[in-house]
Amino acid sequence: MSRRFTVAAAQYPLSFFRSWAEYQEKLDDWISRGAAQGQLLVFPEYAGMELASLGGEAAARDLQRSIETVSALRRDADALHAALAARHGVYILAGSLPFVTSDGRPGNVARLFTPGGAMGEQTKLMMTRFEDELWGVKPGAEVCVFETALGRIGVAICFDVEFPLIVRAMAEAGAETILAPSCTDALHGYWRVRLGAQARALENQIHIVQSPLVGDADWLTACDVNVGAAGVFGPPDKGFPPDGVVNVGQMSAPGWVFSEIDLDKAAAVRADGSVFNDRRWRDQPGAAPMSARVVAL
Repeated sequence: MSRRFTVAAAQYPLSFFRSWAEYQEKLDDWISRGAAQGQLLVFPEYAGMELASLGGEAAARDLQRSIETVSALRRDADALHAALAARHGVYILAGSLPFVTSDGRPGNVARLFTPGGAMGEQTKLMMTRFEDELWGVKPGAEVCVFETALGRIGVAICFDVEFPLIVRAMAEAGAETILAPSCTDALHGYWRVRLGAQARALENQIHIVQSPLVGDADWLTACDVNVGAAGVFGPPDKGFPPDGVVNVGQMSAPGWVFSEIDLDKAAAVRADGSVFNDRRWRDQPGAAPMSARVVAL
């Protein structure tokens, strides 16, 4: 297992496509540039919503039709991501997308693709008011951790990273890197996710990677305004910057943000840091063991 690798976190803008070939060309370009330096490429929450444009502008502007269009294209999108992960020899967290569940409600799922052709799924667990009250998005039911050649990785989609027990379950299952793809339409939302990510890095003494949507997509009912900056956060302790910010991108500027993840640095903090946040989690009143399903990829 590699204890040190480079992560590429996307500040990703949505595009309107007239054909599948245009989408394929964009994704190929982004992944080629990300793979030039990164071994793990992270795309944002709802980056898959740009597929709604392939249903036409009318479909993209209609919430239900946009969800149905994206859901219908999921299999093709997954096949493309899998092929690009294999071609470039990288891990790819594909931008999350809505899919129609068995009871007709949409879910929000992120997929982690490996260079060897495997895929793991994490469905969002906690819904924002927009997802709950307007979309009717169905929460996922399971917390997963993925066993990879880059160590154990968890995925906390946007709002999920603001909830300590979700990430704690991942950490207790051995996750050392948590990916937090995000989609926020205002700086308040961006900072809620970022501060949640930094708090989870502090509590569990691990790395958290945030990747946001950026830019406007006025042709899309959902995700029409997007702001944020990609970042990598660790515990503010020995071997890390005093504020725990390993790297952060320029606000809302499209592109990749590259950072080295050194798992041994965080392990050293957990073993002999100035404080033992991770070790003393269960000393809190009311704390209980947490569990997540480990999936080998």
